[in-house]
Amino acid sequence: AVGCWLLAVGCWLLAVGCWLLAVGSTLYFLLSPFSLCSLPMFGSHLSIAGGMVNALTRARELKLDCVQVFTKNQRQWNVKPLADDDRDAWLHELENMGWLDDPLPGGSRRVVSHNSYLINMASPDDEARAKSMALQRIEVERCDALRIPFCVAHPGAHLGAARKPGDPNLLGEKPSKDELAGLKRIVKSLNQIHHETKGCPTITCLETTVGSGTNLGYDFQHLAYIREHVKDPERVGFCLDTCHVTAAGYDMTTDDRAQAVMEQFDAICGLDHLHAIHVNDSIGAVGSRKDRHDHIGDGTCGIACFRTIVNHPALTDVPKVLETPKKEDEKGRPWDTVNVRRLKRLIQQPVRSR
Repeated sequence: AVGCWLLAVGCWLLAVGCWLLAVGSTLYFLLSPFSLCSLPMFGSHLSIAGGMVNALTRARELKLDCVQVFTKNQRQWNVKPLADDDRDAWLHELENMGWLDDPLPGGSRRVVSHNSYLINMASPDDEARAKSMALQRIEVERCDALRIPFCVAHPGAHLGAARKPGDPNLLGEKPSKDELAGLKRIVKSLNQIHHETKGCPTITCLETTVGSGTNLGYDFQHLAYIREHVKDPERVGFCLDTCHVTAAGYDMTTDDRAQAVMEQFDAICGLDHLHAIHVNDSIGAVGSRKDRHDHIGDGTCGIACFRTIVNHPALTDVPKVLETPKKEDEKGRPWDTVNVRRLKRLIQQPVRSR
C-alpha cells in the first residue's frame, strides 16, 4: 500500500514538474530578449468598403498584426482622387494602432497594398500598356499618400503564344521568346513609372504567379530578371504567394522540400527583397497552374510549407497576409481568426528579427 502511495505521489510530482516546465517555457518565450515584437506578423486582406479606415478597424477587431488593402476599386480604370478626409482618417488610425511607431521610409511596415487586377505592364499593345502604366502610377502615388511602403503587383501577361492548360511550367528553364519580350516590357514600364514618381519610397512587390495562360512570374527567375534590369532596383521587391508557388510547381510538402524552395528563392531573388508573403493554401495540386486559394491546412501546400515560412528567421518581420475565403466557420468564428490560429500553432520557437 505504501509503495502504491509513493508511486502516486511520484506521478503527481512529475505532472506538476511538467506543468511548471511548460509555464516556464511559455514565459521565456514571451519575456525573453526575443520579445513579442520578434514574433511573426499575421494579417489578412480586408475590405475598404465604406472607407479605407474600415480595413484598419476590422484588423483591430480581429487582433491582426498587419493588413493588405486595395487603395481604391480594383476593377475600375477610372479612379476618383483620394479624399483628404479618407487619407486623414486612415493616417490617424494607423497612429492610434501604433502601426507607425517603427516605420519604414515609405510608412508602416504592417501595411501592404495590392494593385488593380486590370494592370498588365507586359502587354504588347502600346495603348493598353500605357493605360496600365498610368494606373500603376496612381497606385504608387496613393500608397505614398497613405504611408503604405509596399504595393504588390502581378508582373503581367505577355499575350503571345500560350501553352496548353495541362502543360507543366518548365521551372528553371530559359524564358521563351514571348516571355522574354514580356519581361522586357515590364522593365520598360517600371522604368517609366519610377521616372514619373521620382523620390517616392513605395516599393513595387512583384508577386509569384501560377503561370496560367501567358502570365509571367511563375518562375523565380522571371522576378529576378525584372529587378536586375530596372534602372532603380531598390524600388522593386517581391511577394511570395504559397498557393501560387505550389500550383506553379514548387513542391513544399515536406520540411526538406520547403527549405530547398526557400533556399532557391533566396539564391535567385534574395530573401532581403521579399517584403510580403501571401499565406494561402492551394486547392490545385502541385504544378496544376490553378489559382484557387484554400484555408490553411485544407489544401495541397502541405503543413511543412507554412511551418517553414512561419519559423524562418529571415522572414519574421515580413507581413504574412491571408487571402483565403472569408465568412465564418461552422462554429461561427471568422475564418481569418481560424487561419491565423492555425499558423500560430506552427511556431516552434522564438525567431530573431532580421
